[in-house]
Amino acid sequence: MRIETTAMDALMVRLFDTIDEANMAWVIAADQALRAAFGNALIDLVPSYTTLLVHYDCQQLNHSDALSLINKTLCNLTPADTQAGELHIIPVWYDESVGPELPLVAKRAGLSVEALVEQHCNHDYCVFALGFAPGYGFMGLVDEALATPRLKTPRRKVATGSVGIADRQTAIYPLLSPGGWNILGRTNVPLFEYAKRGDPLFRPGDKVRFKAISRAEFEADGGNTTPMEERS
Repeated sequence: MRIETTAMDALMVRLFDTIDEANMAWVIAADQALRAAFGNALIDLVPSYTTLLVHYDCQQLNHSDALSLINKTLCNLTPADTQAGELHIIPVWYDESVGPELPLVAKRAGLSVEALVEQHCNHDYCVFALGFAPGYGFMGLVDEALATPRLKTPRRKVATGSVGIADRQTAIYPLLSPGGWNILGRTNVPLFEYAKRGDPLFRPGDKVRFKAISRAEFEADGGNTTPMEERS
């Protein structure tokens, strides 16, 4: 464990140097322990792949006290129960009209589009961190065979609900936004609406399982079937 100063009122706790699903049991345990230890002196705590950012009230704790509290709290840490996180089943319409990189990712993996979809749905992805946009969860790890680099030229507009892959991570765009991930399909789950209410659907340590649905099912759920805009 390393503790790095990031601001006059913030410390970064670095638990690992590489991304691994097994890390999350320790990250979650550290998150829980630090929240309890800092109490009202905690302004924010942001867990991520390998780190936790601790933002504290410097009127209640000085740098030395905060550092000492972190060391004391984490010295006998034991991993959390990773089964405690929620499992989310996310319905996705996989189709080239809304997932223009489907053929590209399938060809790169040496698979048919149908086999690619099956593989993408055949894993429970760990939510490592939230960021980029409200409700956006960075998930992984995607099977190495499906890992695909980000697009060289990002799109100016990626449709709300787009499901994509970048390297060994997968994610859902909660809002219309720029993006360079390889888009495979679209879901109608309103991630931004959950985040806007202050209760994001995904939290670090949760699991996400994608479920392929037909166009008819997607439309019946109110899904937007407008094709993805071409990159410009």
